[in-house]
Amino acid sequence: MARIHVTYGENSTLGVHLAARNKTRYELLVSVTLPARPLVRCEDILNHDNDALGERVADLEKKVQEQADEIVCLRGTLADVLRRVTQLEGRAVIITSNNVPAPIKSTMPGNTLPYRPSNVSYQRQATSPTTNSVNSHHTPTTPQTPGHPGRKLSHYPSSGSLHSEGGHSSSSASPIPSPSPSITNSRSSPSPRHTPSPSRHISMSTSNLNAMKKWSSSQEYLTSNNNSRRITSGSLFNLNVRSSTPNQTRHGTKEAILMQEEGIVKMYLRGRPLAIHIPTEYLQDYSLNKVNNAPSQRLKLEWVYGYRGRDCRSNLYFLPTGEMVYFIASVVVLYNVEDQIQRHYLGHTDDIKCLALHPNKLLIATGQVASIDRRERRPHVRIWDSVSLHTLHIIGAGEFERAVCCVAFSHADGGALLCVIDESVEHTLSLWDWQKGEKGHKITETKSATETVLAAEFHPMDRHMLITVGKNHIHFWDTEGGTLAKKLGLFEKQDKPRYVLCISFTETGELLTGDSNGNILIWSRGSNRVSRTVYNAHDGGVFSICSMKDGTFLSGGGRDRRIVEWDHTLSRTGREAKLPEQTGGVRALAQGKGSMLLVGTTKNCILQGTLSLNFSLIVQGHTEELWALAVHPSQSQFISGGHDHYIHLWDTMSHSVVWSKDIGEAVQSACYSPDGSVIALAT
Repeated sequence: MARIHVTYGENSTLGVHLAARNKTRYELLVSVTLPARPLVRCEDILNHDNDALGERVADLEKKVQEQADEIVCLRGTLADVLRRVTQLEGRAVIITSNNVPAPIKSTMPGNTLPYRPSNVSYQRQATSPTTNSVNSHHTPTTPQTPGHPGRKLSHYPSSGSLHSEGGHSSSSASPIPSPSPSITNSRSSPSPRHTPSPSRHISMSTSNLNAMKKWSSSQEYLTSNNNSRRITSGSLFNLNVRSSTPNQTRHGTKEAILMQEEGIVKMYLRGRPLAIHIPTEYLQDYSLNKVNNAPSQRLKLEWVYGYRGRDCRSNLYFLPTGEMVYFIASVVVLYNVEDQIQRHYLGHTDDIKCLALHPNKLLIATGQVASIDRRERRPHVRIWDSVSLHTLHIIGAGEFERAVCCVAFSHADGGALLCVIDESVEHTLSLWDWQKGEKGHKITETKSATETVLAAEFHPMDRHMLITVGKNHIHFWDTEGGTLAKKLGLFEKQDKPRYVLCISFTETGELLTGDSNGNILIWSRGSNRVSRTVYNAHDGGVFSICSMKDGTFLSGGGRDRRIVEWDHTLSRTGREAKLPEQTGGVRALAQGKGSMLLVGTTKNCILQGTLSLNFSLIVQGHTEELWALAVHPSQSQFISGGHDHYIHLWDTMSHSVVWSKDIGEAVQSACYSPDGSVIALAT
């Protein structure tokens, strides 16, 4: 009888020993590899826990983002409700007042705004939210305007300034219209100016709320106890009543040259020579050193036509207040399409080039270019409140050289930081703690790139990640510790595009970029390498990528004028739309109210619609410099012409284009005949 001994070695070797009674030893070695079961089980558990933890963190981030969006929506709704309540309280006083059209005297001495009758029948709208003001708003009987389906032909003529106690904003707003009894043979009666309220607290009485907002010119005044006025903010669009000191010397020969024999004044406007002919009756006594008293009436900005999409990006957003925000020239326009109301932020002194929306969706940052003629008009960034139009901070005055081409708020930290890129030779990138003091605090700055920078965005989830893109580059910046450490984006096997044009992010934190090759590149979170490419997304450059609330994406092409929808995996859904040729390609995309989409175009138009329905044109403008302007002698119309070879006939009641014509040459000036039947153009 034999005995069997089984041993287990250190190297997973199983030994079987046979021993017989006759002392003869037989040894059989069998090598068996046994799995290290306890070790494998631990690794599986760890991997599973890590995967589950990552999923839970992603879910939490998504929930936090959804809650943040809800909070933003609630804030915007509350702000809009407060604004409308204030307007309704202002109307309560107006309803009890006498509505008979009559000349209205201003609160400032010597200022009377006459009532001008009209032969057209209108339906009067409600008046502006001011005390002691009568702003009549009229709606013609014509139901719709050509080219604007469903739009009522409404006229809301008053767009006076909305003042606040802080005295930093220069703003203009139109009241919200509401139905009221019809009036025949009447036009809108201008509203008087009112003195500012000493307090801006929300918890004020009804009378204080009524006095808080007042309709005035685009310039703010603070009235002291001795009735003296102090200018608090300026704009190129304002004519202000200043102290009437006669014969004060202002200009001089450096700014303008008087040529008495020729009867002209030569001056430079934005670096260009300009000759102004002196009227014959003033020629003999005209002097450059004499300054006449300003007229008692003051201009008020009523409506702004056009949009700057030809050479600017990421400048169209939708606010929780129901307004879209964009800019043209030195004016930021807040436009409520449903109510046909425009409000205007007029704090800038020269052309605006960029716009950024704070994560709370209420604060806005805008950057401007440098002026040629005056030192005080240096490039800077203004941060302001979109509800009150009150300027909160002026960033970087004297710090920037040419123009501020990009601004961006941080996201992961609640918008505490501001990124600013100067359009200088070195394309300087600076990081600001914008809430520190009235002028902010510059944390650091560095050379951004050797080529043009087109866009800059903070990562929505990574606190210290900033991305800039432009010509021949994409840069990843680490802002931790108040420094700027740069990593170059690596395209590796991908063809390096000449331009990286736009930036967006997925819900999981992946970076999406659109380039001039028509491709969309996906960059993994935390990496500077391309993880995936969507080839031939567009025929030509991808100018904009918009992340929608339902998890889908929209991309807009410049050359092909197409808007394409993508699912969360960046696969085509099959839904797309193509813009008409006259509006140009896509420049900016923004999600509007509900399922509506806002589209800014390369030909300075803004459209609104959905991929399922048609897009309607809501903002239109010239695509080149505008030089010709003439007002119809008897109708609410005017004509404009520019170097884009187009002339447009505008209707001031519906704020839309009646007709357009390409004359094939640059238009320099225009004039109506006395009866308005003939238009003369000079090219």
